Amino acid sequence: MNSSYHPFHLVDYSPWPYTLGWGAFSTTLGAVIYFHYSYIVFLLFGLMLLSISMIVWFRDIIREATFQGIHTLKVVKGLKMGMILFIVSEICFFFSFFWAFFHSSLTPAIELGCQWPPIGIEAINPFAVPLLNTAILLASGATVTWAHHAIVSGGLLSCSDEGVLEPVLYEWEDPEKYLREQSIIALRATIGLGAFFTLIQGIEYYYCPFSISDSCFGSTFFVATGFHGLHVIIGTVFLLISLARVIEHHFTPSHHFGFEAAAWYWHFVDVVWLFLFICIYWWGC
Repeated sequence: MNSSYHPFHLVDYSPWPYTLGWGAFSTTLGAVIYFHYSYIVFLLFGLMLLSISMIVWFRDIIREATFQGIHTLKVVKGLKMGMILFIVSEICFFFSFFWAFFHSSLTPAIELGCQWPPIGIEAINPFAVPLLNTAILLASGATVTWAHHAIVSGGLLSCSDEGVLEPVLYEWEDPEKYLREQSIIALRATIGLGAFFTLIQGIEYYYCPFSISDSCFGSTFFVATGFHGLHVIIGTVFLLISLARVIEHHFTPSHHFGFEAAAWYWHFVDVVWLFLFICIYWWGC
């Protein structure tokens, strides 16, 4: 529907919500079947259906935003509210992990030897690999802010008094090219730091002196840090897609919520890691 007659976004008919729902259901059911019977085919089918549905649905959203001009200011406001609510739900998700951790660590049961970490468990030194990963994520937060600043700094396009979009002149000759290159460099650095964080965390897991089956200490540690690692991977993919869109000239200073959502998500991942480092690695050791 033509969005010029109203400020709202009336979406076209799409099969992807249905296929995505079936993919999520199949993935959940397939995971249960795999856990009990080691039969992985249904789980793989669910993951494949989920991935394909997400790719084609997001493709349609990018087309609406970039090429069809359907995402008006009213629509973008709704998308921002949806992203904020999603991040709030993720905060509640991680809050449950911290609740489980503090429930066991503040008053250790007699089965744990009435101490934390429990008897027989050697905790990870927080000022070794975890501190390195903290520095990596903090650096990635700075680089993604650098990319965001390069996009919104106003050097790409500016509206003249006549309402015509025209380049802004700065001291350098080609401001649009300069700021675009800056955003690409910063995004590549952020993606590299995110991938490096995942690699370091994998090495940490490989040499970890305890496992997920070592009492509630191991389970809370690996579930909390493991889900955070999964969010880092998702955020890295999110930023990788944003990098491809920057290269394809999809963003302007006034229309770049696709990247902004990725930046919000990445900052959320940074903040959660700070709480994990302070509470589980540092205080919990």
